[in-house]
Amino acid sequence: METWKLWINGEWKDAARTYELKSPYSQEVIATVAKADEEDVKKAIEGAHEAFLEFRKWPAYERAELLYRAVDLIEARKEELAQLLVKEAGKPIQTARGEIDRTIATYQFSAEAAKSLSGETVPMDAAPGVTDRIGWTKREALGVVAAITPFNFPSNLVAHKLGPAFAVGNTVVLKPATQTPLSSLALAEIFKEAGLPDGALQIVTGSGSELSDPLITNDLVKKVTFTGSVPVGLDIKSKVGLKKLTLELGSNSALIVEPDVPLEKIMPRAVTGAFGFAGQVCISLQRVYVHDSIYDEFVDKFVAETEKLQIGDPADEATDVGSMIHPGEADRAMEWIKEAKKAGATVRTGGERVQNGIAPTVMTDVTPDMNVVCKEVFAPIVTIMKYSDLDEAIDLVNDSEFGLNAGIFTRDIESAMKAADEIEAGAVIINDIPTFRVDNMPYGGVKMSGYGREGVKYAIDGMTELKFITVKTTF
Repeated sequence: METWKLWINGEWKDAARTYELKSPYSQEVIATVAKADEEDVKKAIEGAHEAFLEFRKWPAYERAELLYRAVDLIEARKEELAQLLVKEAGKPIQTARGEIDRTIATYQFSAEAAKSLSGETVPMDAAPGVTDRIGWTKREALGVVAAITPFNFPSNLVAHKLGPAFAVGNTVVLKPATQTPLSSLALAEIFKEAGLPDGALQIVTGSGSELSDPLITNDLVKKVTFTGSVPVGLDIKSKVGLKKLTLELGSNSALIVEPDVPLEKIMPRAVTGAFGFAGQVCISLQRVYVHDSIYDEFVDKFVAETEKLQIGDPADEATDVGSMIHPGEADRAMEWIKEAKKAGATVRTGGERVQNGIAPTVMTDVTPDMNVVCKEVFAPIVTIMKYSDLDEAIDLVNDSEFGLNAGIFTRDIESAMKAADEIEAGAVIINDIPTFRVDNMPYGGVKMSGYGREGVKYAIDGMTELKFITVKTTF
């Protein structure tokens, strides 16, 4: 069994405590992992600050070359890194390979962004009497970034924090999810081999409840970027003061299906959006609103497509849906299904425990107040409801405390633009599922889904400070 240590100032360091990491699928112990304490976090932040004083001086092309070298090293270890995701996250191997591909793309986008960081000229003579000055802006690195990442995309969501930070010359103290530290720790030696200065990446593993406060409240930390639950995000927001902050929190993503859509063409895509990685995706398709004229046909086709999915060992090449991250999460999801059934909902397929997860579950006859509709299920559960006109559908989508991604399938441009204008979400995806994301697009939400944006270019805006400079050209 492997033992993984902390990564502090470019070296592996022992911690006073460790914890056992179990496979989500088999519940077997797969590794022993260091459990950092407050002093470890303090050392990591101080080391990251010292590294920043030099790293910020690197020219843009050198930061870009560093990231390109990291891309090459990740590419060379692609299968190994994908297998780590299978082990620690229970992610089906095909899905895990797709995540590593996206990770590579994110670091590539970051390398390109390093060379395109720019400001703008400001026309000083636009103000009366100011004719002897020129002005311009530039973006400067902040310093130490505290990055706290979740279990569901333990490689790519880390890349969305490290890549933009390194592109501009920031350093990072990374606290990965307790269940998925291995893919982050594997990056330590990759970035060291790529030429990242010692201390520019620090990795502290262990309990979020123990490490969050000393990490986010330290005065040397200039930016906090967090992806995770709403309660933790709100707690972080209450404590960071004037630090820059990005929060990517929860969602119960919705899709509208208009009556002019060819159902046979969209069905495989919709089912993938609902059940990929057992629904443990921030923008997993959870709520489907279908026009009443096609509702019955849609439900029948969706159920039939769902029942084609293969459930099983995530290491099996044929598996579509594996286990959930923890048996307790599967228990919680089953309780929500039972509550909904008791209140009148119908389970059209699924609804039972399978290994350490639940079978892909399709529910109808649900109401907006049920947990499976109004909360974030983060499980392989999708609810299908009917509507009579587009205004009603948009109102139903907006009847949520969340607003991350939403989607609409329609052939009518007027309907598409109406949805784009009136849906309350960080992104409206037309003619695709809300689960769609590419790594250079702005990504983030409104309402309780958080604020700030990821996507490399947009993350960089939040990881830099805008400075204005002016020169008086005459005395």
